[in-house]
Amino acid sequence: MNEKAYFRPTIATIDLQAIQQNVSNLKKYLKTDAEIIAVVKANAYGHGDVQVSEAAFRAGATMLAVATPEEALHIRTAIKEVPLLILGAVPQDFIPFASQNNITLTVFSAQWIVQASRDYGHLDSKVKVHMKIDSGMGRIGVREEAELIALQKVIVQSPIFELDGIFTHFATADEETSEYYEIQKSKFIQLVSSLDEKPRLVHAANTAASLVKDRVEFDAVRFGISMYGLSPSEFVETQLPFELNPALTLESELVHVKKIHKGEHVGYGAKFEAATDETWVGTLPIGYADGLLRGLEGQEVLVQGERVKIIGRICMDQTMVQLPREMAVGEKVVLIGKQNNNCIPMQEWADRLQTIVYEISCMLSSRITRVYKD
Repeated sequence: MNEKAYFRPTIATIDLQAIQQNVSNLKKYLKTDAEIIAVVKANAYGHGDVQVSEAAFRAGATMLAVATPEEALHIRTAIKEVPLLILGAVPQDFIPFASQNNITLTVFSAQWIVQASRDYGHLDSKVKVHMKIDSGMGRIGVREEAELIALQKVIVQSPIFELDGIFTHFATADEETSEYYEIQKSKFIQLVSSLDEKPRLVHAANTAASLVKDRVEFDAVRFGISMYGLSPSEFVETQLPFELNPALTLESELVHVKKIHKGEHVGYGAKFEAATDETWVGTLPIGYADGLLRGLEGQEVLVQGERVKIIGRICMDQTMVQLPREMAVGEKVVLIGKQNNNCIPMQEWADRLQTIVYEISCMLSSRITRVYKD
């Protein structure tokens, strides 16, 4: 019996060549030989962590970065050898897993290092760590020079840890004003310079800083949202040094088409009411459980290259659109991406929901099959 990979026609197609092109373009643009750390947290911003990681490495990335231990272990099931950094806080009981799987940890507490060295000093393999500086983001990290020097000291003295890097994160690199960004940059440089010896990798630039700020490449840059062809902000969009190639297309198809008459209704709450006797309605097998949130009511989709509106309330599993005329069941519908000469960018969803593209790509649920094009 032949096996079919998926049945529902709602799929997200991920163009791995677009991801490789974005990485390659950044590599060419960098003014130094700084390494590229590919940020693939949150299932590669909803694009698929393993597949994106492999594509990024083919294009020149040298390290991966995730947010959680679970994300790191998931990647390790498929990609065994490449350097892999967890950017977030990690509980001490993960240390044996990090040692066994060659996973680099973020650390920011001397006390954490001392206690972990006592409890896990028997491990055969050392665990690499990157020290995190809080230069103004206000999340995790060392804030003062004395703290940083103390942290470095206990790492160097530890029988199980190996100091591999130091980094910070900018809060406003994607904004036009640079005042706060410059304050963070100066503080980071000052704290790093207080160390007797710098670690192998010093990194601070996120995507926005990599694209529009000078003199922050250090030893590596972290490439996140724009690796997927998406701009970090409207300001960065106007300053891009090269064209970004969006990697994700979200599409479905018409599973039912009907004509309704004036006064008839569609959807929960009977919110939509037909204005004429020639109102054609198409049904799509996608809803808010897939990430097409109810706030996207009125958003347009593409059918035969034409924009048509979502009508009525978006359901958990289905959504209705108003068609310009009768169309065939099975007609392809693009919700994000290009069709013929028209395009609906992911930013359009973000604008309607008053949020950022990061949130849009991450909210596309696992019910949507990812199909990879290379």
